Parts: sequence; C-alpha cells; structure tokens
Amino acid sequence: MSLQATLDAFKADFRAGKPPYNAPSDIHPIMERATAELIASGQAGRAAKAGDRAPVFVLNDAYGKPVSSQELLAKGPLVISFYRGVWCPYCNFELQALEAALPAIRATGANLVAISPQIAVNSLKSLRTNRLTFPILSDAHNDIAAAFGIRYALPHYLVELYKRLKNHLPAFNDDDSWTLPIPARYVIAPDGNIVYAEVNPDYTQRPEPEDLLPVLKQYSVA
Repeated sequence: MSLQATLDAFKADFRAGKPPYNAPSDIHPIMERATAELIASGQAGRAAKAGDRAPVFVLNDAYGKPVSSQELLAKGPLVISFYRGVWCPYCNFELQALEAALPAIRATGANLVAISPQIAVNSLKSLRTNRLTFPILSDAHNDIAAAFGIRYALPHYLVELYKRLKNHLPAFNDDDSWTLPIPARYVIAPDGNIVYAEVNPDYTQRPEPEDLLPVLKQYSVA
C-alpha cells in the first residue's frame, strides 16, 4: 500500500470514530477549518523552493549529538523531512515509509534526516516507536523551519482544541509559542541548493518517498 493510501485509510477510520481512535465528531470541522485557512494563507507558496539556497543548520539528534547539514552535504545529497511530532499519526506513517525507502535513498549516496520542534526525549520516542535508523533532529522554537519559510502559529481556536485533547505542544516542544512546521520534504544537492521541494499545508497529504529517487539519482555519488 502506498503512503497516501495508508494515510487516507487512517483518516477515514479517524473521522468515523472507529476504535482505537474514538475521536469526538465535533473536532473534525475545527481541524479542517485550520487546514483550509493555512492553505488560503498562501504560505506554502512562499516557502523555500527548488532553486533556492538551503539554510545551513546544526541541530542535535535524539541523543544530544550535533548534526551539521554542511558535513552531511560533503558526503552527498541530503533529504530533509520536516514533521510535526511523535503525537501526529500522519507524521509517524510518513517516517515509517521513509524508513522503508531508506536503503534505496542511501544507495544513491544520499543521507536522510527528519526535523521536528520536539525535545530530545520525544525525538527518541519517534525513533523507537517507528523503529527508525536515520536521525531525528530537534529544531528548538522551529527556527530552522522558519528559515525554510514553513513555521506557522496555530490559530487560537486550534490551540484550545489541542488543549482539550491534551495535545499540549509546549510540553512536547519546551516552547510556549504554539508553532509548528508545515510538513515538508526537501532534497538538497551537495552544492547546497534545493533541488526538490514538497510543502503541503494539508498535513493529511504526503508525497511518496519513491518520488525522491529520480532526483537523488541525478546527484548520486554512490
């Protein structure tokens, strides 16, 4: 099953309130309103895109080890996946799909990292829950997401819903700003330029990991 088919099946079950989700039906219009407003804002169109220079970063992984984008790019292309956090089931499905595609990604000589605003202990939970073998990096205050143009603030009504659902982002992220990254996936060429960009303000829609491979093969150093 493709990644998007998996996400669509989960979304259908979630909306239907099937166990184990049992989600209250009144939450869906609120979430859909927030997504629609983020789409209408046009922010995704203003985010970093193919042809732009990628922001440089050094972020800590789940074990507190600094990871440098420049050092990774010295070895070959770099795939970056920005995700919201371990609390987001859509993100977890995407991380699992990326892990499944990791051998093909690494066969091109590329490296893969995922970036979220969550603190190290939650990044470690992402690793263990999804059985990942690629680094999860902590982007405090979504600063690197902001450099890519994908940081956004949750509207007040969505903050209230998250609090109601006990999805308290300040605790996950050690940050009171209630900001998230728009889910995004980038390929950075060894020269530091972005050569693939997929930014989607609808968090239920994610590109297939296999979509990366034709681009990566153009910059293969394997």
